Amino acid sequence: MGLIRIQNVMSNELAKRVFLSRPPEPPPEFLLNDPTDSIFIGITRRFGVPLTWTFATLTNPHISVVGITGAGKSFFVKTFLIRASYVWNANAIIIDWAGEYKSWVAQSGGKIVALGKGDFINIMDLAGMKPLDRAKQIMNALDILTDITSFAEQRRLTAEAIEQTYVNAGFPLTQIPKDGKDAPTLKNVTALLEEKLGEGNYAYPAELENAIYRLREFSREGEDYFARKSTVDLDKLITSGLVDLDLSGLPDERFRALAGLFILQTLKEKMRFEGWSPSKGLKAIIVLDEAWKIASDERSDAITIIREGRKYQFGLIVASQNPTDINEAIFSNVGTSIILRIRFEKFLDYLQGSLGFTAFMRDEISRFGVGQAAIDLSFQTSIKFPSVFIIEHIIGEMPLNVYAITLGDILQESEMNDTTIQKDYYLKKMDIMAKLVRTNASMDTINSIIFDMDKANRSVDVKALAGILTKNNINREAIIQFLREVGIPDNIISRVFVYMR
Repeated sequence: MGLIRIQNVMSNELAKRVFLSRPPEPPPEFLLNDPTDSIFIGITRRFGVPLTWTFATLTNPHISVVGITGAGKSFFVKTFLIRASYVWNANAIIIDWAGEYKSWVAQSGGKIVALGKGDFINIMDLAGMKPLDRAKQIMNALDILTDITSFAEQRRLTAEAIEQTYVNAGFPLTQIPKDGKDAPTLKNVTALLEEKLGEGNYAYPAELENAIYRLREFSREGEDYFARKSTVDLDKLITSGLVDLDLSGLPDERFRALAGLFILQTLKEKMRFEGWSPSKGLKAIIVLDEAWKIASDERSDAITIIREGRKYQFGLIVASQNPTDINEAIFSNVGTSIILRIRFEKFLDYLQGSLGFTAFMRDEISRFGVGQAAIDLSFQTSIKFPSVFIIEHIIGEMPLNVYAITLGDILQESEMNDTTIQKDYYLKKMDIMAKLVRTNASMDTINSIIFDMDKANRSVDVKALAGILTKNNINREAIIQFLREVGIPDNIISRVFVYMR
């Protein structure tokens, strides 16, 4: 049997002793910041402290957001961009893999660049860069997207042809262009290589033919999205307010990745050219949403922006359903991690190993509702409290009465990363009411449904929406009609009713 020892201890000595070695969240002075220079996110679960985000106290302004479909990723991103615009007049460029943000950007008065649907980007445009630097960037993109690094001679031929095409068009390789002359395109590069092949003097014609074939993939008629004159003013991209680069119209992942890599390369150079200024907050925010191809490769300029963005007041937001899609150099170096509901054990293992949170926190994350989140803040100063804590709900906003209907976790795991599947649907209030009218719902019923959606912050998953409609006495046939009018596929609609049994 143990012994109880009694000590006489002075009160000032007692005050120095730590009885709770790991308090559940940071002290208020680390969470409450100047409201004119910070962004409100939500209220902490334990002590009810408002979290106002500023990168002034963090290692950098970059943010990772992870969570299953419907957990609230895009809702957080939209809220953050809206408030950053209000507080800092920050510009935002969304590299939108699946076209998820275009309706919201249009409703918010932003600019849509729809590649594959009428817009083009010439990846040889210089946008104030030296031709030699742009040539190196194009080759870096080809290194990431193709197997060209395995064929040294083909790579040499391609690099030389790109450089020579600039020279032939009157652009000295090591000088920044001074006039508004149009840059050459990949079609000119391909033509130069074809001319070399036609001369018949090259010792390895097969190498030359393969180099031509690889470039033709991005420049042939009908798929020349990056080999025509740009419809986008790249010089003004980071000063145009809210811009959505919609990649959903491009035919496959390689085309989307080429567009994303090119935009990141251009933004990185613009970031460096702009330099530091004494203004508050962030000048520009770049969003990568489900852009796994360019967020996972260590050669991507996303890594460079992560490393250099703070000194230029550029922020990067990387959002994904799968945290392992985010390169460790990004994930381990962001100043803020937002962790919404995570369902798969392998993803929880990755996050717990990276951020070092407790088994209790892991269990909470797996059971989060929509909008609940664990936050990890990387402070500049040393701390004696856990950096991972929970906010009860992301308190956000949707502009102009736009309502979001998400597919949530009704999707199968194989569908989560399928960019051909639309996962979020955005409708104005009047559109919802009009579709409900066509189901013969009364105005009292329609107002009740809108009220229930408002209580959910105008963002509901399709199962919850079906529950709201059922609660308001909308029958099964009318629910199917409504969901079809929204645009939700029949195979997803059928699953809704399976879940509701």
